[in-house]
Order: sequence, then structure tokens, then C-alpha cells
Amino acid sequence: MNRLLANFAGRLIKTGSMKITDADGAVHEYGDGTGAPVHLVIHSRRSERAIALDPMLAVPECYMEGELDIVEGDVLGLLQIAYQNMDREGTEAMMMRLGQAARFLLRRFHQFNPASRSKRNVQRHYDLSGELYRLFLDQDMQYSCAYFADPDMSLEEAQLAKKRHIAAKLALEPGQKVLDIGSGWGGLGLYVAETFDAEVLGVTLSEEQHSVANERARVARLSGKARFEIADYRSLTGPFDRIVSVGMFEHVGINHYRTFFDKCARLLRDDGVMLLHTIGRTSGPSITNPFIRKHIFPGGYIPSLSEVTPAIEKSGLIVTDVEILRLHYAETLRHWRERFMANREKAVEIYDERFARMWEFYLAGSEASFRWQDMVVFQIQLAKKRETLPLTRDYIGETEKRLAGAYKGKHYKHAAE
Repeated sequence: MNRLLANFAGRLIKTGSMKITDADGAVHEYGDGTGAPVHLVIHSRRSERAIALDPMLAVPECYMEGELDIVEGDVLGLLQIAYQNMDREGTEAMMMRLGQAARFLLRRFHQFNPASRSKRNVQRHYDLSGELYRLFLDQDMQYSCAYFADPDMSLEEAQLAKKRHIAAKLALEPGQKVLDIGSGWGGLGLYVAETFDAEVLGVTLSEEQHSVANERARVARLSGKARFEIADYRSLTGPFDRIVSVGMFEHVGINHYRTFFDKCARLLRDDGVMLLHTIGRTSGPSITNPFIRKHIFPGGYIPSLSEVTPAIEKSGLIVTDVEILRLHYAETLRHWRERFMANREKAVEIYDERFARMWEFYLAGSEASFRWQDMVVFQIQLAKKRETLPLTRDYIGETEKRLAGAYKGKHYKHAAE
């Protein structure tokens, strides 16, 4: 085995049970033998060198290319061993020395997202075949963290609970004008339009999502209430009574946070409310995982609260409530991963084996980051006036109960099927 790789694995893996068969066929064992075993097979010396020099990028890339196989265990098990050992004192610094420090210095360049580049980045991911997303998402095509008000909820139930939770925090009233920034396949916008008789504008940069969302509105006879446009948030004009953004802020980039919140402040009425739902990190400023940045979400970045709040404060918006959803996304991703793996052969048919391996690593890696690293979800409620919302948070739970009681079992699955 490559000497640098052997040294790295020996220093990193002290707990767990891992075997690595190297390019020469020799088997090396690491860890203390506890937990579910994982056995990797590396097929070339070139891959050994790549993994030794940049494991965060090379391990998933070698897996994608078939240069690394997991013959015992799976991707999630591999990442569990890696991340739980990285928690030991000194191992994180060791990882930083292996390429991460340089990426930190370049992160603002990687996150430079003017309107034209933002659209290209979105198309890389969200304009993939709709058939792919139907393999693992719920009926409503919610591609963001669900809300498991009950741990035993199905994915469909938890995604509906997420919509109720967000709607309650928006303190919606009938007939209001609502802006949905990053509206996806339209599920949240359609829910708000029908449930609250609201006038909803959803904006996306994805041609595929735009087409599906408008067709769903047409089939649901909500086109007069919910319309979806291809537009960058920077080009919009208001005002709006409510603004919601779910799973879009991760694509804004730290260079543009001030622009984002300044624009939202201008779009929001003086008595308006905004709810930002975004992945965040519990540690300080960091970098985007190199595999995710290169292959899954170019231009993306997961912020810490310390990076977001200064831009909010300077915009004139007031933070009225912050909730941290900790393991909700881990459970959401577990459902997605299990559904994807159950339909993996169909993913290969839609694209190919390399693509299926890439998405297998993406979904497992994302779940692992919420289980064993510092990823969470922030729900940040914003307003312009401190008296806009009730004095206590009781209205949130009360509204959710009322919405749950009024639910008639509808799903906006029409054009999503």
C-alpha cells in the first residue's frame, strides 16, 4: 500500500472495524474491531496515491469510477467510521493539512455566484431528469428537510408537517401576497395558495422545476393563485406580505449574503414576515465538501449563524425567532437513501452506473454529515417591526394543530408523477 495512505489510515482509524485490500491484493486491518465491519478494495496504485493526498475528494471519486469498491458494509458505514474517528483530538487538524486549508482560502472564489453563474449551477443539479427525483422523494416532490413532529412519521407525513410548520411561522392571513424564493417543484407554493387563499409567486432558476410547478398549478386549478417564474431573486420587485425561502440559501454564497437580505428587506412590506429555512453548521465558518462542490452543488456553501446574522442586521431586518432542526434532515436523508437504493437499478437505466454511484455517495454522505458532523437546519424568522408577531410562540403550535385538523388528505402530485 502507498506509504502515505497507510500512515494516514493508521493515524485516523483507532475505533471501528475496517479492512483495506490494496492494489497488490494485500489486506490491512484498522481500528479496534468494534462495530459493523467495512471492507474496501482499492484497484490501482494511482487511486491509492489520490486517496492519500486528498481523501475528502478522492474517496468518493474513486468510488464513482469503480476504482474503489466496498465489499463489506456500505458507504454510510464507511463514513461513520471516518467521521467518528475524526472527532478525536488532532485528527481534524490533520485533515485540514491535507488540502482543506487551501480550499478555505479559495472559498469566496468558489462561491462567486452572479445571476448567470447561479443559473448554470442550478441547472447542473435541478435540471436532471424528473424521473430521477421521483425515485426517492415524497409524492409532493419536497427536496428539503422534512419535519418529524413524530419520530414514526412516514416521509410523506413529515414533509406535510414541514409545510404546516413553515406556514405557521409565517403567520399567514387570507389573501396575502407571498413570495417563494427557490420554489422547487411547487409543492409549498401550492399548499400556501390553497390553504390560505394566498397569491403566490414562486421563482426558480430551473427550467424543469418551472415547467412541473406550473403544470401542477394548472391541474390543481390553482393557476390564478399560484404562478411560477424563472427569475433570479435579485431581479424581483415587490412588495410582498410574506417571503419564504426553503433550501435555496445554500446556493447564494457568502459573497452575496448582504445582497440577499438587502433585497428581501426591500421586497417585504413594513408589516411583513419572512421565514428562511436553510442548512447550517454548528461550528464556525468552513468550506464546502470538495466532492459536493465539484459534482453535486457547484457554487454552494453551508453557513454558520455567525456568517448569516451580520448580513441580516445590516439589512434592517429583525431576527424574531430561530429554531435549529438537528436530526430531522438525517432522518429525511435516511428515507431518501433507502428509497434510492431500492430503485438503484432504475437510476442506472436513467443515467449509468457511474452516476448511480455518485448519487449513492452523495445521499449517504449527506446523511452522515447530519448524524456525525456539524450539519443542522436553521429556520430563521424575520420581520421589520418587533410588534408584527405575537408576543409568545404559542401561535405556531396552535396554527399547526388547526392546519392538521383541516387537512383533507390532498397531495399535489398531479404533474409530478
